[in-house]
Amino acid sequence: MTGLRRTLGSGQLAMIAIGGAVGTGLFLGSGFAIGLAGPAVLVSYAIGGLITLALMGCLAEMTVADPATGSFGLFAERYLGRFAGFLVRYAYVTCIILAIGTEVTAVAIYMRYWAPDVPGLWWIAGFALALLAVNLASVRVFGAVEYAFSAIKIAAILAFVAIGLWVIVRSGVGLTHYTAHGGFAPHGIGGIWTAVIVSIFSYLSIEMIAVAAGEARDPERAIVRAFRSTMLRLALFYLGSLAVMLAIVPWTQAGTTTSPFVTVMQATGLPYAAGVINAVVLVAALSAMNSQLYTASRMLFSLAESGFAPPTLARVNERGVPVRALLVSAAGIGVAGGVYAWRPDAAFGVMIAVSIFGALFTWGMIFVTHLAFRRRHGAPAAFRLWGYPWTSLAGAGAILAILATTPFTGPFALTLVYGVPFLVVLAGVYAMWFRTAPQRSSSPRRRG
Repeated sequence: MTGLRRTLGSGQLAMIAIGGAVGTGLFLGSGFAIGLAGPAVLVSYAIGGLITLALMGCLAEMTVADPATGSFGLFAERYLGRFAGFLVRYAYVTCIILAIGTEVTAVAIYMRYWAPDVPGLWWIAGFALALLAVNLASVRVFGAVEYAFSAIKIAAILAFVAIGLWVIVRSGVGLTHYTAHGGFAPHGIGGIWTAVIVSIFSYLSIEMIAVAAGEARDPERAIVRAFRSTMLRLALFYLGSLAVMLAIVPWTQAGTTTSPFVTVMQATGLPYAAGVINAVVLVAALSAMNSQLYTASRMLFSLAESGFAPPTLARVNERGVPVRALLVSAAGIGVAGGVYAWRPDAAFGVMIAVSIFGALFTWGMIFVTHLAFRRRHGAPAAFRLWGYPWTSLAGAGAILAILATTPFTGPFALTLVYGVPFLVVLAGVYAMWFRTAPQRSSSPRRRG
């Protein structure tokens, strides 16, 4: 009997979370957010960071108590009912599959720097096949590759911040760019709030650490250590790098035709600096895509084990890899390729708008699930979220407020237009096929 294997350590868990959360959302999406809020994007990312911190606390409590594959989707099923578990997992896996599309779209954008005449679809196909091969090998190989990818990103961000501070001191530019070109908040409160939505998308995938817990060694200790170290790193990486970036380059020069990190390195005048940082942001996109392929396949695996997806998706090969679930997870690459071929200059924004609903819905349900978890079990001893129940309530309220305001924000006006009908379709599917179906046992896991 072969199933998913517990071979990941706390360091690899942290790097998997960083691999997903420090990717295109920071290296390319930050330019999108800066264009919406100006220098006040720092406030937007701080707000998003606080929401993320509360979410991580909720997940840590529940995951330490039960480090199962499927994580928050399985928790929703246990504490809110089968229908909630069905909705959360399908909304999340759809979101992640589409998020994979944003990463490969970013890969095509980054490769323009070196090969502007090569069609982006070639890069999308080539890199997608390479990362599928990594995920098909084994979870140990995946963990090692993701650790290396994330280590490169961490080193590069630290170097970027150090070089940026040196440039600021040398040039004496100070904080003039923070108030020039319309002031600190050129688009007002509305711009700041809209950029919060982008920040949530940027932090998306931090929850991967809970999904990967089902394959962690010594899960209780590993999960707590990984959760704490991940949040500290993200605060430094996002707010530190954005603060340096906004001091060096006017916010009006940010965009999504190239990474704002590359724009900053070009402004320093250092030889080869822009090319090196472009290579790093390429690695970042591949790293995030690698993590997302892993997470989507494990969520599909969990759906199949609960009887909400074809049983074949719960089968693993001799190396413990759910191959069929992984191949289905790669569907986002095909969607991204089609969107990129249709509108290459707008592809990144379109992919964010389509996928953000699933992320926001899932995060909101995690907060609600945590409230139900506490009502049933009380305060756990191993790890405890501070401020309960107000922290969970505030997190759920913030997500609801974000969703409610998306129709009034230009870039995300279609979020509910796509999202609400999608939930209605999922509800109809559940009512027709799964409402009265017996729950499938999650053990033993099948090999095939």
